[in-house]
Amino acid sequence: MHKFPATAVPVFKLYGETAAWPTPDLIHCESIPERSRLHDWEIKPHRHGDLVQLLYVQGGSAELEVEGVINCVQQPSLQVVPALSVHGFRFSQDIQGHVLSLALPLVEQLGTLLGSQPLARAACYPVGEQQPYLDALFNSINEEYSSSQAGRELMLQSLISALLVWVGRRAIALENAEAQNPDRGREHLLRFTRLLEIHYREHWPIEHYAAELGISAAHLNALCRRLGGQSALQLINQRLLLEAKRCLVYTAMTVNQISDSLGFSEPAYFSRFFKRGSGMSPKAFRLTR
Repeated sequence: MHKFPATAVPVFKLYGETAAWPTPDLIHCESIPERSRLHDWEIKPHRHGDLVQLLYVQGGSAELEVEGVINCVQQPSLQVVPALSVHGFRFSQDIQGHVLSLALPLVEQLGTLLGSQPLARAACYPVGEQQPYLDALFNSINEEYSSSQAGRELMLQSLISALLVWVGRRAIALENAEAQNPDRGREHLLRFTRLLEIHYREHWPIEHYAAELGISAAHLNALCRRLGGQSALQLINQRLLLEAKRCLVYTAMTVNQISDSLGFSEPAYFSRFFKRGSGMSPKAFRLTR
C-alpha cells in the first residue's frame, strides 16, 4: 500500500476530531453508530479537502446529503462522498453500517491501477441482491484494519481495490441503462425544468423535485449533469438568479421586496446568494444596468 515518508505524512481530520490523523496506510474504518451516536445521530454539513468517504448503510434509515442532493435511504445503499464535497448525514438510532475514509492520494493511486476514478463523483448506489457480497467485503476490511497480522497492508489494498471495482461497475451499469433509453432521460430533464419554472420561488429541495418525477435525487442530479452540463442545484440557483436580475433591471422593487418575492427568508441571505452567483451585490448590479 502507498505510504508517505514519515516527515511528509498528510494531516487528516474526521468529523468532530480536533487531533490530526497521521495514519501511515491512509485509511480509517469505523461503524456508523460509533461516531454518529456521539453527535446525537446527526453529522452536520462539513467537507474534507483530502479525504474520500464511502458510507455503507446496512440497516436502519438515513438521510444522506452531498452537495445539495439528499438521498433518503431505507434499503442497504453505498454513498460515495468525493473530496471537497459538502456533506451531512442524519441517522435513525437503529442504524447499522460502516464508514470507510480514504486519503485522496491513495484513492488516486488505486484509480490509476483500475483505469478510472469511480470515487470522483458523488453517487448513492442501492445494493440490492449484492448485499451479502458487500457485507462480507466491509466486514473483512474492518477486521483487517483492526488487526496487525502479517500482510495487513497488502490485504487492505486488495479489499479496497475490490470495493472500487464494485463501485466502478455499478456506475457503468447505471450509465448503460440510461444510455439504452436516452429519450426517457431527456423527458425527465424536460419535466424537471417545467417543474422548476413553476416552483423555483418555493425553494423546493432536490429530493422533492425527484419525488415528483418518480426518480431518486441522485438519478436526477446525474441526468442534469449528463444532459444539462450542470448539477440540479446549479440549475435551480441559476433560475433564481436569472429572476433576481430581471427584477433588478426591469422593476422598481427594492432589494427587500425582490428577496421576499423570490422566497428568501431574509434580505441578507438573498444578497449573499446574489453576490455568490453574480460577483456583485444586488445594488451594484442594478447600478451597472
